[in-house]
Amino acid sequence: MRAHLGDQLVIESPATGATRRDGEIVGLHHADGTPPYDVRWSDTDEVTLVFPGPDAHVRHIGPEPVKHEPPRSPDVDDAGAVSGATWLAGVPHPGDIGRRVAAERKRQGLGREETARRAAMAPDYLAYLEEHRADPSLATLIRLAAALGTSVAALRGGGIDLPPGQGHALLHPQLQALGPDECRALLSTHGVGRVAVSTPDGPAVVPVNYAVIDGAIAYRTAPDSVPAAAVGTEVAFEVDHVDEAMSQGWSVLVIGPARVVTEPDVVRRLAEHAHTEPWAGGVRELWVSIQPRRLTGRRIKPADQ
Repeated sequence: MRAHLGDQLVIESPATGATRRDGEIVGLHHADGTPPYDVRWSDTDEVTLVFPGPDAHVRHIGPEPVKHEPPRSPDVDDAGAVSGATWLAGVPHPGDIGRRVAAERKRQGLGREETARRAAMAPDYLAYLEEHRADPSLATLIRLAAALGTSVAALRGGGIDLPPGQGHALLHPQLQALGPDECRALLSTHGVGRVAVSTPDGPAVVPVNYAVIDGAIAYRTAPDSVPAAAVGTEVAFEVDHVDEAMSQGWSVLVIGPARVVTEPDVVRRLAEHAHTEPWAGGVRELWVSIQPRRLTGRRIKPADQ
């Protein structure tokens, strides 16, 4: 069985030959047109992943398409319409899309059932997309982007090499100072922050994976690295989050002395509570702790919130 985008998948009763269900093939997972397919069913308008059985056949619609270079999917403008003049650079690794969908879904605290309902697709298909090397159709990406409040470009990784904050500014922004308790709560989510240090070559700001344990910020590094230059000095540590889709975000700034953690019991406890290995890789067994002396933060959001 081979199909093209736009063809119909028809499922018939083996006994009578009567059509039981049909739908448009809106996504191919193999370049040669072999199953499985993403199918938008005519009776429910849902998009599901289908592995056709012996009672299914493809009804070709229109002439055979001319083979061209692999197309690049168009982006979606602010109104949700596809812009034919805007093209994404390159085609992402199929599995990357599923990982981005899963990460954004979890960041927003959404379950698969709710996300699938918002995107008008089967939860099983969403699970397949997140867990396998799937390459969903543009129609599917548009639905998912709308369900997650993001863009097709973001799901495809179109902005992975761009700094955050290039989205549209809010019409009436409100800049709100954060209190110490809210700053600590945002810091405690852990992740990637930036430490500002002085080096022989001048000031430097570098990202580090960190955790907050007993109120102190801790990160692992190598003795001869730039983050290790923080030891014995007072440093600045910053963490933030920018929501491109909503044009809002927050930042927290910590000022305090940094020291090497040498106590074996404390080092063991830090290693046990670490949420992730350092992204930089390699051997990084030097623990640096920053004790907050001053803690400030700001949040930008719509004025009516």
